[in-house]
Amino acid sequence: MGDEDTLRAQYEAYPYPQRDPADEAKRLVTGSPSHLAEIVHYLRGGSPVSGPYRALVAGGGTGDGAIMLAQQLADAAVEAEVIHLDLSRASARIAEARAKARGLSNMRFVHGSLTELDALGLGTFDYIDCCGVLHHLEDPPAALGGLAEALADDGGIGLMVYGTLGRTGVYPAQRALRLLGNDTDPAAKVGLARRLLGDLPESNWLTRNSFLADHLHGDDAGLYDLLLHSRDRAYLVPEVFDLAASAGLSVAAFIEPVRYDPATYLHDAELRARAAALPWPERCALAELLAGSMKRHVAYLAKGDASGRVARPDGAMVPILREGDGAAMAQGLASSRQFTAELESLSIRHRLGNLAPAIVSRIDGRRSLDEIHADLSSSPGREAFDSAFAELYAALNGVNILLLMCPAG
Repeated sequence: MGDEDTLRAQYEAYPYPQRDPADEAKRLVTGSPSHLAEIVHYLRGGSPVSGPYRALVAGGGTGDGAIMLAQQLADAAVEAEVIHLDLSRASARIAEARAKARGLSNMRFVHGSLTELDALGLGTFDYIDCCGVLHHLEDPPAALGGLAEALADDGGIGLMVYGTLGRTGVYPAQRALRLLGNDTDPAAKVGLARRLLGDLPESNWLTRNSFLADHLHGDDAGLYDLLLHSRDRAYLVPEVFDLAASAGLSVAAFIEPVRYDPATYLHDAELRARAAALPWPERCALAELLAGSMKRHVAYLAKGDASGRVARPDGAMVPILREGDGAAMAQGLASSRQFTAELESLSIRHRLGNLAPAIVSRIDGRRSLDEIHADLSSSPGREAFDSAFAELYAALNGVNILLLMCPAG
């Protein structure tokens, strides 16, 4: 059985992630990459998406990324086509059922491999999602290069690959399972994996890795994907930069930005100063080494120099909250002046100034920073306002909550 045949067989038996189309009536699964507000902020300098807009979800699985993006484009009344591409028909059937449950008419489903884009003749895209796929392929740089060729010059790619340090213990466990049995039946493999997990000694690195828990509490599809995959590799931050460069791409941003800032982990003033003096790629690499817990890397990539792709605060920009309600958040800040966030293994705490609640309460996705400043009854000086927003932006954008958009029209 060839490599792609093996991959196809896995996802036919265990479509991943496990999803029930009936749940679409209850909630929209959101995440990163490919959230529309993130695409606008990290790849378009804040410029809103307009139609006709074409997006490819390369290796779409059971549909999380494709459904999210298609729904958000529909909600924004953007003329768009979102193509879900996958080699597993079982996974695609679930994604199609989810789209049907939502009444989405802006999606198209294509059966095939992202390594065969030329033969599929799908054309050029404004945005490409490749989440959790490249690390399972025989030649990730070649596959990413093929995606880059299908990308419009001003387009971007949302990428997720596994992180090496946070997956400590995974690969020895995979090798142990291969030594213990060469069962071809997927259900037998899962049974063997569960037996091994129940019998690992406390000294085992997977047992000691508190950053991974899906295999303990999740479904069979998640267990198979973690411990029984036929091909699986992980990346350190410098390798992500190298992977992007191999395809003529550069990294515009990592999600969440605070994870990739050494200052998040260092308290010693001299160490922080030394870290701040490093070039951005080296700061990101240092942060990963300090944290030791990153089990995946989510990045936005663009052709050529991506430094100008990320939106920057100025008076004309409209601040938007990726999630949450400004009034409710402001109420919490008013009582404590402290912003807190939990990012899996990372706890974030920021003490914010007196203006923070008033600013946050006025973030409605329509008003610009200039308009918010003018609306403040206390009429703080512009310098004080800009300083307060910079502090707020550093805290909330660091955890990917506060993003920016250019005014409509």
